[in-house]
Amino acid sequence: MSDPAPPPNHRLTAILPCNDLDASEAFYNRLGFSRPDDGRPAPGEEDSYRMLSDGQGGFIHLTDAVDGWLIKAKNPFGLYLYAEDVEALAARFVGDILEKGAPHHKPWGMYEFALSDPDETLVRVGWPSRLKGRTEG
Repeated sequence: MSDPAPPPNHRLTAILPCNDLDASEAFYNRLGFSRPDDGRPAPGEEDSYRMLSDGQGGFIHLTDAVDGWLIKAKNPFGLYLYAEDVEALAARFVGDILEKGAPHHKPWGMYEFALSDPDETLVRVGWPSRLKGRTEG
């Protein structure tokens, strides 16, 4: 008798409303998230919910926002991507990073940078400073 399969990993996945799914998917593709080919609908079928993964345990689901619900400059949503390769990801967003001199070590112990997605969702990308060889802020 073989051992039973291990239980699935316990995780939480954000479902993010978007005004323009194509623009949002392209933004998250730049962060390393993609949708597998078998996750795409057949031609002519609705494509209003997209499940993306970075292949390293990160997941985000994108869905159509209700008209008028997501207002730029008033978007309350924020995401935090823990990624060891902070510098490589920052290099993909030169000119789009919200802070000068980013990424950098923050007083709260993270080496990070911040972006806005197409709907102005705050997206922070970082890794603990102590794991980057620095402990002070």
